[in-house]
Amino acid sequence: MPSFYDLFLHSLSVKRWRKVARQAPDALLTDLRNQRSRAQQLRTHVNRLIHVADERLSLPQPGNSNFARPHGTDWAWRPEAWRGSLASPGIAAAPTRAALGDEVTLFHDCDASEVTLRQIRNLRADDLAAYGLRLDVFRFDGSFLSLVIDLPDAAAQGLTKAHLVRVNTIIEAEKPLEIFARLNVRHGPNTEQVVRELPLHEKDVRVDFDLAYSRLNERRIEKVWLDLIFEAPEMNQVTLRDVTFARHMRASI
Repeated sequence: MPSFYDLFLHSLSVKRWRKVARQAPDALLTDLRNQRSRAQQLRTHVNRLIHVADERLSLPQPGNSNFARPHGTDWAWRPEAWRGSLASPGIAAAPTRAALGDEVTLFHDCDASEVTLRQIRNLRADDLAAYGLRLDVFRFDGSFLSLVIDLPDAAAQGLTKAHLVRVNTIIEAEKPLEIFARLNVRHGPNTEQVVRELPLHEKDVRVDFDLAYSRLNERRIEKVWLDLIFEAPEMNQVTLRDVTFARHMRASI
């Protein structure tokens, strides 16, 4: 809570800058140059405060990592693109390997890209993720389009064939399409891949990747990533409102 003295100083500062702004049309150029310099310094801090305040006071809250998790979850994660504001909010005419932030990369093989990927703010009351990603595809002359999400090192630490890796998503599309999710686990020179189709017709768009029947070498796991593969994406807009991961042990039989 600001003190009376703080409020008094703020009131004096506001009055002073109001007077300076009112007198600016007739001020000497030397005075105006100095005033502009001080005003720019002040604006930097004020704009930063407003930006942070807008982010923190709007719903849903940025940085939120809360979501439903299976019983026995030992690792869970929401990627940065759905947690907080990215330094670069979007890519137009995305090239064949376009990174958005540190964890998301868009791949395609189009000769002429008419693909746009951008971060959007989730403002719905039922959204847990602060942000989403929107993929706009116009003419598409390629054979594949995929969004790759690199999982952090913690996803690989302690991963075993007894684990299930769950991916939950909230997806909206202008037109029906098929989206496949492929979990990749690199272990030594080899990479295990498990593919599941996302059940977009269901309310809960969720898939579990079972590693029990893979040839995974648990002692040599190096990296884990997920490919979201979009089939026939031409002339469509796909919004990924949320993507979350949770790792838990399979039930004992």
